[in-house]
Amino acid sequence: MTDRTTDLQSWEKRLLAPSAALIEDLKQIDGDILLLGVGGKMGPSMAKLAVEAIQAAGISKKVIGASRFSESSLKEELEANGVETIAVDLLDDKALQELPEVENVIYLAGQKFGTTGKEAFTWAMNSYLPGRVAEKFKDSRIVAFSTGNVYPFAPLHKGGLDESVAPEPIGEYGQSCLGRERIFQYFSEKNNTPTLIYRLNYAVDFRYGVILEIAKSVWEGKAIDLGSGNVNVIWQGDANEIAIRSLRHCSSPARIVNVTGPELLSVQWIAEQFGKQFAKDPVLVGEPEPTALLNNASYCHQLFGYPRTTIRDIIDITAEWMKQGGDTFGKATHFQERKGQF
Repeated sequence: MTDRTTDLQSWEKRLLAPSAALIEDLKQIDGDILLLGVGGKMGPSMAKLAVEAIQAAGISKKVIGASRFSESSLKEELEANGVETIAVDLLDDKALQELPEVENVIYLAGQKFGTTGKEAFTWAMNSYLPGRVAEKFKDSRIVAFSTGNVYPFAPLHKGGLDESVAPEPIGEYGQSCLGRERIFQYFSEKNNTPTLIYRLNYAVDFRYGVILEIAKSVWEGKAIDLGSGNVNVIWQGDANEIAIRSLRHCSSPARIVNVTGPELLSVQWIAEQFGKQFAKDPVLVGEPEPTALLNNASYCHQLFGYPRTTIRDIIDITAEWMKQGGDTFGKATHFQERKGQF
C-alpha cells in the first residue's frame, strides 16, 4: 500500500467521522433509528455514521436498516458495522406493517433514475408509498428525503430558491417528489406526526455525484456542457449528519429544510480546478443558460451550521481518487437535465 493511498484513507476517515454536534444531538434523541431504503447511495454511510456516533456518545440505541437488499453483500457489510438489517419490499404492505415500531424514521426510499418509461412505478414509490409509511409510523418522528427538483429553474441573480418559494417541478420525477412531500405534510397534520421534509440538492462523494462527473470528463477529455452552468453540492458525510440531526427538528405541521452547501458553484470553475490537478485542459462546450436549479440553504445553515467539508476539500479528494483509479458507483446524476426527464 502506498503512502498516498494511506493518506487518502486517513483523509476519508476524518471526513466521515461524526462531529461533536451530531454526538450531542443523538444524546437528546430518544429511541431507536430506522432507515427505510437504506440500500441507496446515502443509506449505508448514514447508517454506519449513526452507529459510530451512538458509540461515541456512550448511549444505547439501535440503528436498523430496511431495504430489499438485492445484493446480500451490503446486508452483511452493514451488520458487520453494527447495523441491524431487515430485508423487505416496502411496497408489500403486509411486510411494511410488520416492521418494528420505532421512535425515529429516516425515509430514504424513492425512484429517480430510469423514471422515464416507468412513470407508474415512480409515482407508486414517490407518492403512494409515503402515505403507507406515514400511517404505519404515525407515532414516530419522520425525516422524509425530498429533492430540489420540486423547485422551478430560477435566474442566477436570485442566489437560489429558499423554502418560501412555491414548488413548480418540471417533469414527472419532480412532480412525484412534490406528491411525496404533500402526502407527508397531510399525515403530519392529520396524525400530529413530527415531520421534516429534507430537500437535498446535491450530495456528492468521491465515488459519485456532480463533482466526480465533472472530474471524470476532464480526466477522459470529454466535453462538458455548460448549459446548466451552476450547481449546489454538499459532501455526503455532511448531508448524512444533517439528516440524523434533523430528527431533533421535526414538527407538525411538517418543517421544510433545503439541504446543500453555501456556494452557487460554477461548473466551468470546477472543471478548471480539475484541469489544474490533472494538468489537462477541460473541454468546455456551450454557453450557460441564465437560469439553473439552485437552492438557498441558509435556513439549514442557521439550524446546523455550515458544512464541515469545503468544496476545495471535495475537489482535492476526488482528484486524488481519480488519479489512483478508485472505483465509482457508476450512476450519473443528470444534473444537466433541464426537462425533468431522468
